[in-house]
Amino acid sequence: MSSSAPDPAASPLPIEFPAGDGYRLGGYYWPGPARPRGAVLINAATGVAARYYQRYGQWLQEQGFRVLAWDYRGIGQSRPERLGRLRATKQDWGALDCEGALQALLQRAPGLPLLAVCHSIGGFALGLAPSLERVERALFVGCQYAYWKDYHPARRLGYLARWHLFMPALAGLLGYFPGRRLGWLEDLPRGVALEWGLRLHPSFHRYYRFLPHARPPLPGPALEERMGRFQGRILALADRQDEYATPAASRRLLDYFRQGERHFVQLDPPAQGLPALGHFGFFHDRFRDSLWPQSARWLLHGESPWPPLFSLGPGA
Repeated sequence: MSSSAPDPAASPLPIEFPAGDGYRLGGYYWPGPARPRGAVLINAATGVAARYYQRYGQWLQEQGFRVLAWDYRGIGQSRPERLGRLRATKQDWGALDCEGALQALLQRAPGLPLLAVCHSIGGFALGLAPSLERVERALFVGCQYAYWKDYHPARRLGYLARWHLFMPALAGLLGYFPGRRLGWLEDLPRGVALEWGLRLHPSFHRYYRFLPHARPPLPGPALEERMGRFQGRILALADRQDEYATPAASRRLLDYFRQGERHFVQLDPPAQGLPALGHFGFFHDRFRDSLWPQSARWLLHGESPWPPLFSLGPGA
């Protein structure tokens, strides 16, 4: 490697870029080697800062990728001084923020295959970005959009009380949801908390008109049409013990990407001799020598190392 080439072992670079409406977003960028193999966008889960994905982003750089892990507005490096004044919903996270992140990565990786790794709500956010069609392959890790009837039956009522009663009530009272003080990950903008709390109908856009959006929302059918235009390939993973990304929840999200090729894999870590996975564990470096190399096979070559629980072809 020449002395002018980026060092694959180097720390990530702080990055700032505009969302689709000009809002300034922050995150971390790994430039990769002189001849990268592709460009990977990492979309975070709700209430999880981009710094959580640094170990996986660093590892992807070592495999030859350019990588961008970034924060939604209101989270981490994209948080304003006064969160209570921020208008934002998860639709804004996708249609405005994810779009800005895709454009920022495309500018830094011209001509490279564009790939995505999405965690939890990150797959939904990717589906709302206008440039979604530029993505060739996506890895969904525990991706769903938190419709309460899809939660694991044993935890459904508890989560209904926590996420759909307590959280929106407190966000409405304070102007934001104080997740840090409660030990529930990051603080959330009021609109994001209300959107999650109001998601009591299987159509994700049913109550959008009641929310404080950064930009007036598109009609629900237009959003569904945008997601339906994706013609790439998605490999969705979830731990069988994941109480959020159940097969029903994963299928509900994947159905919106109806023109793509979609595979859902349910992992059983104990049966594979692996540590506990759950909803968040995939991005911990205890999986550096097991799940991470397997995920790279998908990103690089579109080869799934696991048999799917179900697969959906274009139009299904």
